Amino acid sequence: MGLLRIMMPPKLQLLAVLTFGVLMLFLENQIQKLEESKEKLERAIARHEVREIEQRHSMDGTRQEIVLDDDEDILIIYNRVPKTASTSFTNIAYDLCAKNKYHVLHINTTKNNPVMSLQDQMRFVKNVSSWREMKPGFYHGHISFLDFTKFGVKKKPIYINVIRDPIERLVSYYYFLRFGDDYRPGLRRRKQGDKKTFDECVAAGGSDCAPEKLWLQIPFFCGHSSECWNVGSRWALDQAKYNLVNEYFLVGVTEELEDFIMLLEAALPRFFRGATELYRSGKKSHLRKTTEKKAPSKETTAKLQQSDIWKMENEFYEFALEQFQFVRAHAVREKDGELYVLAQNFFYEKIYPKSN
Repeated sequence: MGLLRIMMPPKLQLLAVLTFGVLMLFLENQIQKLEESKEKLERAIARHEVREIEQRHSMDGTRQEIVLDDDEDILIIYNRVPKTASTSFTNIAYDLCAKNKYHVLHINTTKNNPVMSLQDQMRFVKNVSSWREMKPGFYHGHISFLDFTKFGVKKKPIYINVIRDPIERLVSYYYFLRFGDDYRPGLRRRKQGDKKTFDECVAAGGSDCAPEKLWLQIPFFCGHSSECWNVGSRWALDQAKYNLVNEYFLVGVTEELEDFIMLLEAALPRFFRGATELYRSGKKSHLRKTTEKKAPSKETTAKLQQSDIWKMENEFYEFALEQFQFVRAHAVREKDGELYVLAQNFFYEKIYPKSN
């Protein structure tokens, strides 16, 4: 190669470099177009499947009202926060759905907007509540908490979620936008080409690593109120805590994902029977790894921790972690370094009136 460069005139060398660069750009553009075409095709297929199911539903509805057993009339909503190992967990649900006989559906919002319009909120609530063919159903998507009771629905869904250390989540998202992950390595990301590290971004006061970008887990749990998305709102933090305790069946943390899955399998075997073993087998655990991610320096971490926004997001994370560990402490025991789920620890007695 060195001999060829010596023998090749400078103008031809420049032309060869430019040609190679244009070719690489062309290939990247073609890959991007293929990815976009694939996504459009998947959406078209999904819409077709939905129409077919709805047609069958409307035809069956004219004949006889379907009555579901309590075990079948269940909805789980996983309003997943970005970059919290949500893909790894969701793929476990997909792997188990055929075996455990339930449906998994992705809530695909335009540009992953977590806030639905009022009319879409009504459509979504009414649709998933009455869509009997999709029950039992596991719905997942990047949407903020939605209170079903506001829309006149009698039976609320079961909400679950997972959150992550705020700075760890932001760092992962920062590099994800630039380098993608090993899940879809060929997909061109929005910030691709930007080689600046997270440390360099913070030092330069960049917008992609600003403390305001930490404000995400609180509004996801707070919901669709305008104040939820007011960065640094104490009301939003309090509402998020209230919803976590009162509206969510279980909230885990990324750092202890296996224990979260174990508790779900113990409490909701209708959906999660076999999930713990599947996770431990490694087939889907940590499926999605952000490429080129570098841990932030102590100086960068300390700088972010000075902001009030980090303090509030971290307060919420610590609150969720404490609640999760409290639930776990009352549900499992450790023996020989392994956790095992406790058997039923209550029974009924003194039952009156006595039967003959």
